[in-house]
Amino acid sequence: MADEEQRPGKGTDHSEPSNYEPNQTNDDVVGENWTRTVQFAAGVLVLILTGVLVDRYAPQPNSQLQQEVADLHQQVQQLEQSQAMPASVLNEYRDSICYIYGVYNVSFPNQAPKLRARVSGTGFVVAQGLLATNRHVAEPWYGDPEADVLIRRGATPTLEKLIAFFPESPTPVEIMPAVVSSTADLAVLHLDFTPFTKKLKPLPLAAKPTAPGDTVTVIGYPMGVAGMVAKSPSPVYDKLAYRHDDIGAANELAALSLIRPSATVGHLGDVVGNKLIYDAGTAHGGSGGPVFNSRGEVIGVNSAFIDGFSGGTLGIAAESLRPLLVAAENRVPKSDVYIGAQATSAKEPVKTVETHAASPVPAHVLPPSAVSEQP
Repeated sequence: MADEEQRPGKGTDHSEPSNYEPNQTNDDVVGENWTRTVQFAAGVLVLILTGVLVDRYAPQPNSQLQQEVADLHQQVQQLEQSQAMPASVLNEYRDSICYIYGVYNVSFPNQAPKLRARVSGTGFVVAQGLLATNRHVAEPWYGDPEADVLIRRGATPTLEKLIAFFPESPTPVEIMPAVVSSTADLAVLHLDFTPFTKKLKPLPLAAKPTAPGDTVTVIGYPMGVAGMVAKSPSPVYDKLAYRHDDIGAANELAALSLIRPSATVGHLGDVVGNKLIYDAGTAHGGSGGPVFNSRGEVIGVNSAFIDGFSGGTLGIAAESLRPLLVAAENRVPKSDVYIGAQATSAKEPVKTVETHAASPVPAHVLPPSAVSEQP
């Protein structure tokens, strides 16, 4: 019987798996996995060490940036405060800044006055019962060339009237000189003590000088009654604009609560001795007004301006005012401060105090030649 040809039977498989590697063992597979694990752990460790080194030894830009941001924020705050200061001080201290009106004459004994004139200016409360202003407002003949000639010939200056109009008072308040400076255009006046004046808030004097470049605000009554009439409502303006009776117009403005000071803003250009030079505008009637710095402190008393030069407004530093305040407080009887009686100091000669200041500013409006001669 012939041999039968063998054929692959069902269930018999002679093919090899496609992924089979005859030389690969289990130990090889484990070793390869371990290598990969070690490599991964080493990479993580390198990243951690790199972060530690960068954090420890790299520059710290964040702290510098934070400081720059803080400085910028402070500058913005100072700028906002400077911009808001005029309105802030005007709203807070308006009621303590008064319009001063007076009449004086210079005459020889037993003769009619050779000179009789009016004066207008500004004053502000610096202590209970005391006003600060210029000497040429408190003693209007001070620095007046015409009055000086008469006084040297033996004439006597006399203050006929001196009153203060405050924004919240319908009637004027009597004032009188208490202390004047012998070397600066400064004076302190005694304010008649009443329930109204008792409530007036003293303005804060700066404890230290202000550096040039700072923003300044000057508050006062430039142009006097005419200036207040000009900004009054139309019916009031139409009634008072062409009147030549300043005291009558001032009384009507007071009755209508229209005694309102004005504020001008500028920058402190220079400080020479006790003189402040700034470009905040002023005019006749603004003499004696407070000059504020950007922190809302009084750094000086507005005194004069150079006619024809917009940057030449002059003030007297507040430091020169302090000796006058000390002298005036010692001079005003305590009974005047608390009872409101007429000041006995007004019956005494006005005291003159040496303030160790520079030469006086002789008038409110000065020609350039007069200013250039000041030391």
